[in-house]
Amino acid sequence: MWMRKISLLFCSLILVIMTACSSGSGGDAKTVEPGQAEEAVNAPAEATNEQPTNESSSEEELTGTPEMEFDMGGRTIKWVSWYDESIQEDNPDNIKRKRNLEELMKKHNFKMEYVIVDFGEYQDKVTASLVAGEPIGDIIRVARPWMIPTLVNQGLFAPVDEYTKNEKVFIQQYTNEYSQYEGRGYGFRTGINGASSGIFYNRTLMNQLGMKPLQEYVNEDNWNWDTFIQVAKEANKDSNNDGKLDIWGLASASLLVPAMASNEANLVILDKQGLEDPKTLEVLNFLSRLATESVGRPTEGGDWTEPGQFFRQGNTLMVAGSDYEMENFKQDMPDYDIGFLPFPKGPSASSYHSHNTIPNYLTIPSAVEHPVRLVYIYEKINDIDSIYDYPKQSTLETLFSNEDDIQNAKLAGESIKVIDTESGYPSMPYYEFIGEIMEGIPVSTVVEKYKGPFQAAIDAVWKK
Repeated sequence: MWMRKISLLFCSLILVIMTACSSGSGGDAKTVEPGQAEEAVNAPAEATNEQPTNESSSEEELTGTPEMEFDMGGRTIKWVSWYDESIQEDNPDNIKRKRNLEELMKKHNFKMEYVIVDFGEYQDKVTASLVAGEPIGDIIRVARPWMIPTLVNQGLFAPVDEYTKNEKVFIQQYTNEYSQYEGRGYGFRTGINGASSGIFYNRTLMNQLGMKPLQEYVNEDNWNWDTFIQVAKEANKDSNNDGKLDIWGLASASLLVPAMASNEANLVILDKQGLEDPKTLEVLNFLSRLATESVGRPTEGGDWTEPGQFFRQGNTLMVAGSDYEMENFKQDMPDYDIGFLPFPKGPSASSYHSHNTIPNYLTIPSAVEHPVRLVYIYEKINDIDSIYDYPKQSTLETLFSNEDDIQNAKLAGESIKVIDTESGYPSMPYYEFIGEIMEGIPVSTVVEKYKGPFQAAIDAVWKK
């Protein structure tokens, strides 16, 4: 049990760090998927010199903020993150962003300073500065569980949803969903939603086994939990007839988070536990089936890296993962052709989804002056005509050489569902709950046992 806890904990931590480092280009483009002033609350542009100076004439322009005139008085804007968010001139889009920033600094009389705080100290330092009324920065990257509901409830962040209407720049899901609290959005972000999560598979092994190409299930719109189990069982083989499997279809059956996302379910729904929700029950029964029917490769007592290690041996067909892992798979498995599929659709889902457990985004403390100006500056830095067909094109075309894989990763990343776990609810008995499901204990028994403790963990955070 403790090995499982350690394994899942490290997986979550790695996902946070990788999410922060793999999302795109530009001032906010490096972000993947860790875990994100009273003047601004009701009056987005009170000051006379902050009124728009031109009128939009086309439908596209209506989503962007018209040009504003203001002087920042030589102020240094501090942009705080756990990694370097300065704009690197490493592609044509970033060159445009850097030029935009330089022009904005000259026009509005300000300087930009990028401050890096070690991730291990980050949450404590940011929280302490906000509570003390002396924010560590003007623009601060925050993970959602750190701020919602506790810090937002204390009025420590400025809502920004009035200023993030430009869909060309701002990812609306981050403001209107991931960072929303009581009808207002407190975070903003550009670039991409985050990492595309799905299923890596060994095409070489698939062909050796004479199996139907897995891509055909996607092409037929028939890639779902049932066909997923069918494929995994088909690949489970005893190739030398010694009575033991030596080829496996699935590296690990412990798939709670991606399965929840794939069925549009969640463990927490607003401020209530979601274990009894029909969509969640479908997920739990799916996982129970994986466990009781011995679909996945059994653990050999390894740590959180064990599924990836199994896959690298070349005798395991599928492993769940995120797009950025492809780089290491290519390095470690040069003799194998590795493909990528979306995670199979759950019965209650209408499309494919990736997952995130700790969404992060940029925020502006309420103690900072002129939040509307800061969001405007960010918008104008990133308001460019990209040379790419879609935000993550250069990354996916670098990771994958097969066009089907590129399109699958693009498809999987178009919708990312945030799954609430112990990262936002520290007293939630998350790992014990997963452990009992994966041990094959009846779902109804596990839900009945844990729905109370889950609700208590949620109440502790929401102060009920």
